[in-house]
Amino acid sequence: MNLKVRLALMNFLEFAVWGAYLTCMGNYLGTAGLGAQISWFYAIQGIVSIFMPTLMGIVADKYIQPQRVLGLCHLLAGGFMLGCWWMGLQAGFGNELPNKTAFIAMYTLSVAFFMPTIALSNTTAFTILKNNGLDTVKDFPPIRVLGTVGFIVTMWFVNCAVWEDGAFSFTLAENAHKFQYTYMQFFVSGLLSLVLFAYCFTLPECKLEKKQQATSLAETFGLNAFKLFKTKKMALFFIFSALLGMCLQVTNGYAGPFITSFKGSAEFAQTFAANNATLLTSISQISEALCILMIPFFLKRFGIKGVMLMSMFAWVFRFGFFGVGNPAMPGVLLFILSCIVYGVAFDFFNVSGGIFVDLECEPSVKASAQGLFMMMTNGIGATFGTLAAGEIVNHYCQWENGYLLGNWQTCWFIFAGFALVVAVAFALMFNPDKNKQAA
Repeated sequence: MNLKVRLALMNFLEFAVWGAYLTCMGNYLGTAGLGAQISWFYAIQGIVSIFMPTLMGIVADKYIQPQRVLGLCHLLAGGFMLGCWWMGLQAGFGNELPNKTAFIAMYTLSVAFFMPTIALSNTTAFTILKNNGLDTVKDFPPIRVLGTVGFIVTMWFVNCAVWEDGAFSFTLAENAHKFQYTYMQFFVSGLLSLVLFAYCFTLPECKLEKKQQATSLAETFGLNAFKLFKTKKMALFFIFSALLGMCLQVTNGYAGPFITSFKGSAEFAQTFAANNATLLTSISQISEALCILMIPFFLKRFGIKGVMLMSMFAWVFRFGFFGVGNPAMPGVLLFILSCIVYGVAFDFFNVSGGIFVDLECEPSVKASAQGLFMMMTNGIGATFGTLAAGEIVNHYCQWENGYLLGNWQTCWFIFAGFALVVAVAFALMFNPDKNKQAA
């Protein structure tokens, strides 16, 4: 099989695992008696990302080849995710979980081993491409786009799949046990993780770099990646990565409950969007797929600063369009626009940021540096951002009859205002070397 195809399949499975539950988990948590804790479920992803990607990056740099670490992490993540499915299955459709603490613990262990795999999949792809004389800036984005396709496929599957009265089917109907409202989304995710575990051990070797000279304790444990903070350019990059990371999980956690909340209004209850929030928000991932393919052009033309600025202002519009839209015509067009700009908001930051880190770092710390980037964005940034968003949403909205109702518009405008402040500050303070990035 062609090398690029093999790496594309790896990315497809990597993000299919995440897409099965990331954007629709909030709807299930509301029915399982954990609606008030939605922000914590997304914050958990951030908390474990503070240290787990860095630790696994150290292992992949120093001790075990990255593609094998990637596979082992998926083995554990998939096993614990199937544990979440089993607890939901025991509780039954539409019932509260009897042991919420155990469910949260199982979910925490699963994401603790999944979150490092995002950086590890990047490291694996970059290493294999370079080992075979290929250009990461040119060849990685088309490979990465299959990851977004995988995310979309499982989103659509979970939105439409139904398991009811012992029968499996697909439907867009309103009153059905669709996976997006049930524990079955965790089964899909866990099963795909186990498939990827096996697949990772078929990938080409990513041999560890052997050093002849003695190494310091910091180098031994991969902590020398933190020396990047000594450079003003890299320090600012990581700081703004954390600030922008505060936006990353807000719509993943709350777009579904927000759009679904319109079912609590007689005016919008029968609209297609209100009844198929996961399907509607998948437009965001379709936009991602297209935007990834544009990254090489934009990076060479505008550099990392220009691309990241586009991402930051796109977050302003992402939140703002949600604030002024609704699921009926013509308001639903604003929801669609919000989903379209999400591709720029997410990819122009995450994917190009990963490429930037790879270009700026020495080979001996690349995996650790990718883990550090992950820690700042999906770790520190996403944790504080998600918890702050949860406080805002819980202040302005309350769960009523299974729907999260309240003053959503104010929430979205607060999020948009924050993104605008970060974008302006970034424009004034961050000045990287364009020539190196365009090389």
